[in-house]
Amino acid sequence: MMTSFTTTLLFAIITFLALVSSAPIDTRDVYVPPVLYPNHRTVWRAGSTHNVTWDTSSPPAQITNKRGTIVLAKGDYLVGLESPLAKGFDILNGRQEVTIPTDTKPGNDYSIVLFGDSGNNGERFTITN
Repeated sequence: MMTSFTTTLLFAIITFLALVSSAPIDTRDVYVPPVLYPNHRTVWRAGSTHNVTWDTSSPPAQITNKRGTIVLAKGDYLVGLESPLAKGFDILNGRQEVTIPTDTKPGNDYSIVLFGDSGNNGERFTITN
């Protein structure tokens, strides 16, 4: 046998669940455009300026963050998070000019990480002195 308190509580829970299940869901698409350049054949020199490019052919209808940031990674580690190569550009542009810092150590395990709505690593490439 239910008390009036139990009945009221049960009614409140059922009402809450009905409202929650009928509420519209705010869907957000994650946009991860693939980096096209640099690629595995690319060799850049420290101190040089280049265009990073990515594919913008199929963006979702809603992008949470259209402002992009480009960071250099070496191996599996971000090496320029505190000083990105570029930031604040429109992610839908598909290209952004960057300059590789002159103090970048040579290596063949660098990649470009494109941040915006999501982060996306490009292919590994080489940086020389």
